[in-house]
Amino acid sequence: MTTALHTSSITSLPLIAKGKVRENYAVGDDRILMVASDRLSAFDVIMGEPIPGKGALLTQMALFWFEKLKGIVPNHLTGEDPLSVVTEAEKAQVRERSMLVKRLKPLPIEAVVRGYLAGSGWAEYQAKGEVCGVKLPAGLQNASKLPEPIFTPATKAEMGDHDENISFERMVEIVGLDLATRVRDVAIQLYQRAAEFALTKGIIIADTKFEFGLDADGTLTLMDEVLTPDSSRYWPVESYRVGTNPPSYDKQFVRDWLEQAVVDGKPWGKVAPAPALPEEVIRKTSDKYQEALQRLTR
Repeated sequence: MTTALHTSSITSLPLIAKGKVRENYAVGDDRILMVASDRLSAFDVIMGEPIPGKGALLTQMALFWFEKLKGIVPNHLTGEDPLSVVTEAEKAQVRERSMLVKRLKPLPIEAVVRGYLAGSGWAEYQAKGEVCGVKLPAGLQNASKLPEPIFTPATKAEMGDHDENISFERMVEIVGLDLATRVRDVAIQLYQRAAEFALTKGIIIADTKFEFGLDADGTLTLMDEVLTPDSSRYWPVESYRVGTNPPSYDKQFVRDWLEQAVVDGKPWGKVAPAPALPEEVIRKTSDKYQEALQRLTR
Protein backbone atom coordinates (compact mmCIF):
# COMPACT_ATOMS: atom_id res chain seq x y z
CA MET A 1 0.00 0.00 0.00
CA THR A 2 1.36 3.40 -0.94
CA THR A 3 1.64 6.18 1.61
CA ALA A 4 -1.71 7.85 2.23
CA LEU A 5 -2.12 11.33 0.75
CA HIS A 6 -4.25 13.63 2.90
CA THR A 7 -3.64 16.75 0.79
CA SER A 8 -1.78 17.14 -2.49
CA SER A 9 0.69 19.96 -3.04
CA ILE A 10 1.41 20.54 -6.73
CA THR A 11 3.45 23.74 -6.83
CA SER A 12 4.15 23.71 -10.58
CA LEU A 13 0.47 24.43 -11.35
CA PRO A 14 -1.94 27.03 -9.91
CA LEU A 15 -4.40 25.63 -7.36
CA ILE A 16 -7.89 26.74 -8.37
CA ALA A 17 -10.09 24.78 -5.97
CA LYS A 18 -9.90 22.46 -2.99
CA GLY A 19 -12.93 20.31 -2.29
CA LYS A 20 -13.80 17.74 0.32
CA VAL A 21 -11.70 15.11 -1.45
CA ARG A 22 -10.00 16.68 -4.47
CA GLU A 23 -7.59 19.45 -5.34
CA ASN A 24 -8.04 21.01 -8.79
CA TYR A 25 -5.10 22.64 -10.56
CA ALA A 26 -5.21 24.79 -13.69
CA VAL A 27 -3.42 23.43 -16.75
CA GLY A 28 -3.45 26.37 -19.13
CA ASP A 29 -6.83 27.99 -19.68
CA ASP A 30 -8.75 24.96 -20.87
CA ARG A 31 -7.82 21.98 -18.70
CA ILE A 32 -7.82 20.97 -15.04
CA LEU A 33 -5.72 18.40 -13.20
CA MET A 34 -8.03 16.74 -10.65
CA VAL A 35 -6.13 14.99 -7.85
CA ALA A 36 -8.16 12.67 -5.62
CA SER A 37 -6.68 12.64 -2.12
CA ASP A 38 -7.27 9.95 0.48
CA ARG A 39 -9.41 12.33 2.56
CA LEU A 40 -12.87 11.20 3.57
CA SER A 41 -15.81 13.41 4.45
CA ALA A 42 -18.95 12.37 6.28
CA PHE A 43 -21.85 14.62 7.23
CA ASP A 44 -19.95 17.26 5.22
CA VAL A 45 -17.07 17.19 7.71
CA ILE A 46 -13.60 16.12 6.60
CA MET A 47 -12.05 13.42 8.73
CA GLY A 48 -8.56 14.06 10.08
CA GLU A 49 -7.33 10.61 9.09
CA PRO A 50 -6.94 9.62 5.41
CA ILE A 51 -8.07 6.25 4.07
CA PRO A 52 -4.96 4.72 2.41
CA GLY A 53 -5.46 4.04 -1.30
CA LYS A 54 -8.90 5.66 -1.44
CA GLY A 55 -8.02 8.35 -3.99
CA ALA A 56 -6.59 5.83 -6.45
CA LEU A 57 -9.62 3.56 -6.03
CA LEU A 58 -12.04 6.45 -6.59
CA THR A 59 -10.19 7.46 -9.74
CA GLN A 60 -10.09 3.91 -11.12
CA MET A 61 -13.81 3.49 -10.44
CA ALA A 62 -14.71 6.84 -12.02
CA LEU A 63 -12.70 5.98 -15.13
CA PHE A 64 -14.42 2.59 -15.28
CA TRP A 65 -17.87 4.23 -15.22
CA PHE A 66 -16.96 7.00 -17.69
CA GLU A 67 -16.05 4.24 -20.15
CA LYS A 68 -19.14 2.17 -19.36
CA LEU A 69 -21.50 5.14 -19.82
CA LYS A 70 -20.04 6.44 -23.07
CA GLY A 71 -22.66 7.29 -25.64
CA ILE A 72 -25.25 8.76 -23.26
CA VAL A 73 -23.58 12.14 -22.76
CA PRO A 74 -20.08 13.58 -23.38
CA ASN A 75 -17.72 13.56 -20.38
CA HIS A 76 -14.89 15.80 -19.28
CA LEU A 77 -11.96 13.43 -19.90
CA THR A 78 -9.26 14.64 -22.31
CA GLY A 79 -7.58 11.26 -22.72
CA GLU A 80 -4.23 12.80 -21.83
CA ASP A 81 -1.83 11.41 -19.23
CA PRO A 82 -2.01 13.41 -15.96
CA LEU A 83 1.68 12.69 -15.36
CA SER A 84 2.54 14.72 -18.46
CA VAL A 85 1.66 18.07 -16.83
CA VAL A 86 3.59 17.88 -13.53
CA THR A 87 7.24 17.78 -12.58
CA GLU A 88 9.13 14.55 -11.95
CA ALA A 89 9.10 15.25 -8.21
CA GLU A 90 5.31 15.68 -8.20
CA LYS A 91 4.42 12.50 -10.10
CA ALA A 92 4.11 10.40 -6.94
CA GLN A 93 1.24 12.63 -5.78
CA VAL A 94 -0.51 12.33 -9.13
CA ARG A 95 0.05 8.73 -10.24
CA GLU A 96 -3.14 6.59 -10.39
CA ARG A 97 -5.22 9.15 -8.49
CA SER A 98 -5.67 11.92 -11.06
CA MET A 99 -7.62 12.87 -14.16
CA LEU A 100 -6.69 15.53 -16.72
CA VAL A 101 -10.03 17.00 -17.74
CA LYS A 102 -11.65 19.75 -19.79
CA ARG A 103 -12.33 23.00 -18.02
CA LEU A 104 -16.10 23.51 -18.00
CA LYS A 105 -18.65 25.92 -16.61
CA PRO A 106 -20.12 23.81 -13.79
CA LEU A 107 -23.86 23.84 -13.16
CA PRO A 108 -24.71 24.87 -9.57
CA ILE A 109 -26.81 21.72 -9.09
CA GLU A 110 -26.19 18.20 -7.80
CA ALA A 111 -28.13 15.85 -10.09
CA VAL A 112 -29.30 13.23 -7.59
CA VAL A 113 -31.10 10.08 -8.75
CA ARG A 114 -32.69 7.66 -6.30
CA GLY A 115 -33.78 4.14 -7.09
CA TYR A 116 -34.37 3.23 -3.45
CA LEU A 117 -35.50 5.10 -0.34
CA ALA A 118 -32.53 5.82 1.93
CA GLY A 119 -30.81 8.56 3.88
CA SER A 120 -32.36 12.02 3.64
CA GLY A 121 -34.87 10.70 1.11
CA TRP A 122 -36.24 8.19 3.62
CA ALA A 123 -36.39 10.88 6.31
CA GLU A 124 -38.30 13.27 4.04
CA TYR A 125 -40.67 10.53 2.89
CA GLN A 126 -41.54 9.70 6.51
CA ALA A 127 -42.35 13.36 7.17
CA LYS A 128 -44.16 14.28 3.96
CA GLY A 129 -44.75 11.22 1.80
CA GLU A 130 -42.57 12.75 -0.90
CA VAL A 131 -38.93 13.45 -1.75
CA CYS A 132 -37.96 16.82 -3.21
CA GLY A 133 -41.52 17.43 -4.32
CA VAL A 134 -41.91 13.98 -5.92
CA LYS A 135 -44.98 12.27 -4.45
CA LEU A 136 -44.40 8.60 -3.65
CA PRO A 137 -46.81 5.72 -2.88
CA ALA A 138 -47.86 5.20 0.72
CA GLY A 139 -46.49 2.28 2.72
CA LEU A 140 -42.88 2.33 1.56
CA GLN A 141 -40.19 1.33 4.06
CA ASN A 142 -36.56 2.20 4.63
CA ALA A 143 -34.55 0.79 1.68
CA SER A 144 -37.69 0.11 -0.40
CA LYS A 145 -37.12 -0.01 -4.13
CA LEU A 146 -39.02 2.84 -5.79
CA PRO A 147 -41.52 2.10 -8.59
CA GLU A 148 -39.11 3.93 -10.92
CA PRO A 149 -35.99 6.04 -10.33
CA ILE A 150 -36.70 9.63 -9.29
CA PHE A 151 -34.69 12.79 -9.88
CA THR A 152 -34.19 14.80 -6.68
CA PRO A 153 -31.78 17.70 -7.28
CA ALA A 154 -29.80 19.54 -4.64
CA THR A 155 -27.95 22.82 -4.52
CA LYS A 156 -24.19 22.60 -4.09
CA ALA A 157 -23.04 23.78 -0.69
CA GLU A 158 -19.87 25.59 0.23
CA MET A 159 -17.35 23.28 1.92
CA GLY A 160 -18.48 22.61 5.48
CA ASP A 161 -22.14 23.29 4.70
CA HIS A 162 -24.78 20.74 3.77
CA ASP A 163 -26.15 20.36 0.25
CA GLU A 164 -29.82 21.36 0.21
CA ASN A 165 -32.43 19.18 -1.46
CA ILE A 166 -34.65 21.18 -3.81
CA SER A 167 -37.63 20.54 -6.08
CA PHE A 168 -37.35 20.27 -9.85
CA GLU A 169 -39.32 23.50 -10.05
CA ARG A 170 -36.67 25.27 -8.00
CA MET A 171 -33.99 23.83 -10.28
CA VAL A 172 -35.84 25.27 -13.26
CA GLU A 173 -35.72 28.69 -11.60
CA ILE A 174 -31.93 28.33 -11.20
CA VAL A 175 -30.85 26.93 -14.60
CA GLY A 176 -33.90 27.23 -16.87
CA LEU A 177 -36.43 24.67 -18.07
CA ASP A 178 -34.51 23.34 -21.08
CA LEU A 179 -31.28 22.68 -19.20
CA ALA A 180 -33.06 21.32 -16.12
CA THR A 181 -35.02 18.88 -18.28
CA ARG A 182 -31.92 17.71 -20.14
CA VAL A 183 -29.99 17.19 -16.90
CA ARG A 184 -32.88 15.26 -15.34
CA ASP A 185 -33.36 12.98 -18.35
CA VAL A 186 -29.64 12.30 -18.81
CA ALA A 187 -29.07 11.68 -15.08
CA ILE A 188 -31.89 9.12 -14.92
CA GLN A 189 -30.55 7.39 -18.05
CA LEU A 190 -27.03 7.25 -16.58
CA TYR A 191 -28.35 5.85 -13.31
CA GLN A 192 -30.49 3.21 -15.01
CA ARG A 193 -27.64 1.91 -17.15
CA ALA A 194 -25.23 1.84 -14.21
CA ALA A 195 -27.72 0.25 -11.81
CA GLU A 196 -28.61 -2.49 -14.29
CA PHE A 197 -24.94 -3.31 -14.84
CA ALA A 198 -24.09 -3.21 -11.11
CA LEU A 199 -26.88 -5.69 -10.37
CA THR A 200 -25.13 -8.22 -12.64
CA LYS A 201 -22.16 -7.90 -10.28
CA GLY A 202 -24.24 -8.31 -7.13
CA ILE A 203 -24.36 -4.62 -6.22
CA ILE A 204 -27.41 -2.40 -5.75
CA ILE A 205 -26.81 1.30 -6.45
CA ALA A 206 -29.47 2.78 -4.19
CA ASP A 207 -28.82 6.37 -5.22
CA THR A 208 -26.12 8.54 -6.72
CA LYS A 209 -25.33 12.11 -7.66
CA PHE A 210 -23.93 13.40 -10.92
CA GLU A 211 -22.36 16.73 -11.72
CA PHE A 212 -22.57 18.45 -15.07
CA GLY A 213 -20.96 21.42 -16.77
CA LEU A 214 -21.15 23.23 -20.09
CA ASP A 215 -18.25 23.47 -22.51
CA ALA A 216 -17.47 26.55 -24.63
CA ASP A 217 -20.11 25.49 -27.15
CA GLY A 218 -22.77 24.99 -24.46
CA THR A 219 -22.63 21.18 -24.69
CA LEU A 220 -23.89 19.41 -21.57
CA THR A 221 -20.96 17.40 -20.20
CA LEU A 222 -20.66 14.88 -17.37
CA MET A 223 -17.89 15.95 -14.99
CA ASP A 224 -16.19 15.43 -11.63
CA GLU A 225 -16.39 11.92 -10.18
CA VAL A 226 -19.07 9.50 -11.29
CA LEU A 227 -20.70 6.58 -9.48
CA THR A 228 -17.99 6.15 -6.85
CA PRO A 229 -18.73 5.00 -3.29
CA ASP A 230 -18.27 8.66 -2.28
CA SER A 231 -21.10 9.86 -4.51
CA SER A 232 -23.33 6.79 -4.39
CA ARG A 233 -24.93 4.36 -1.96
CA TYR A 234 -23.72 0.84 -2.83
CA TRP A 235 -25.42 -2.17 -1.23
CA PRO A 236 -24.43 -5.84 -1.65
CA VAL A 237 -27.41 -7.77 -3.04
CA GLU A 238 -26.97 -10.67 -0.65
CA SER A 239 -27.40 -8.45 2.44
CA TYR A 240 -30.30 -6.34 1.16
CA ARG A 241 -33.41 -6.37 3.36
CA VAL A 242 -36.31 -3.94 3.09
CA GLY A 243 -36.89 -2.07 6.36
CA THR A 244 -33.27 -1.83 7.45
CA ASN A 245 -30.14 0.05 6.39
CA PRO A 246 -28.25 -2.58 4.38
CA PRO A 247 -24.50 -2.81 5.04
CA SER A 248 -22.84 -0.85 2.28
CA TYR A 249 -19.66 -0.43 0.27
CA ASP A 250 -19.67 3.33 0.66
CA LYS A 251 -18.81 5.56 3.61
CA GLN A 252 -22.00 4.57 5.41
CA PHE A 253 -19.68 2.40 7.50
CA VAL A 254 -17.94 5.55 8.76
CA ARG A 255 -21.24 7.39 9.15
CA ASP A 256 -22.61 4.58 11.33
CA TRP A 257 -19.52 4.73 13.56
CA LEU A 258 -19.76 8.52 13.81
CA GLU A 259 -23.43 8.30 14.79
CA GLN A 260 -22.29 6.44 17.91
CA ALA A 261 -19.18 8.57 18.55
CA VAL A 262 -18.93 10.42 21.85
CA VAL A 263 -16.87 13.61 22.27
CA ASP A 264 -16.33 15.10 25.72
CA GLY A 265 -19.05 12.89 27.13
CA LYS A 266 -21.66 13.91 24.52
CA PRO A 267 -22.67 12.53 21.11
CA TRP A 268 -20.66 14.14 18.33
CA GLY A 269 -22.67 17.02 16.86
CA LYS A 270 -21.65 16.46 13.22
CA VAL A 271 -19.58 19.63 13.14
CA ALA A 272 -15.82 20.00 12.69
CA PRO A 273 -13.55 18.80 14.09
CA ALA A 274 -14.51 15.18 13.61
CA PRO A 275 -13.57 12.60 16.24
CA ALA A 276 -10.45 10.61 15.39
CA LEU A 277 -11.25 7.47 13.43
CA PRO A 278 -9.96 4.25 15.05
CA GLU A 279 -7.50 2.19 13.05
CA GLU A 280 -10.08 -0.58 12.65
CA VAL A 281 -12.60 1.82 11.06
CA ILE A 282 -9.92 3.13 8.68
CA ARG A 283 -8.91 -0.39 7.69
CA LYS A 284 -12.46 -1.67 7.21
CA THR A 285 -13.39 1.40 5.17
CA SER A 286 -10.36 0.88 2.94
CA ASP A 287 -11.35 -2.77 2.51
CA LYS A 288 -14.90 -1.75 1.53
CA TYR A 289 -13.69 0.59 -1.22
CA GLN A 290 -11.35 -2.11 -2.53
CA GLU A 291 -14.07 -4.76 -2.48
CA ALA A 292 -16.52 -2.55 -4.39
CA LEU A 293 -14.02 -1.90 -7.18
CA GLN A 294 -13.00 -5.55 -7.43
CA ARG A 295 -16.60 -6.70 -7.52
CA LEU A 296 -17.61 -4.26 -10.25
CA THR A 297 -14.61 -4.92 -12.48
CA ARG A 298 -14.08 -8.65 -12.02
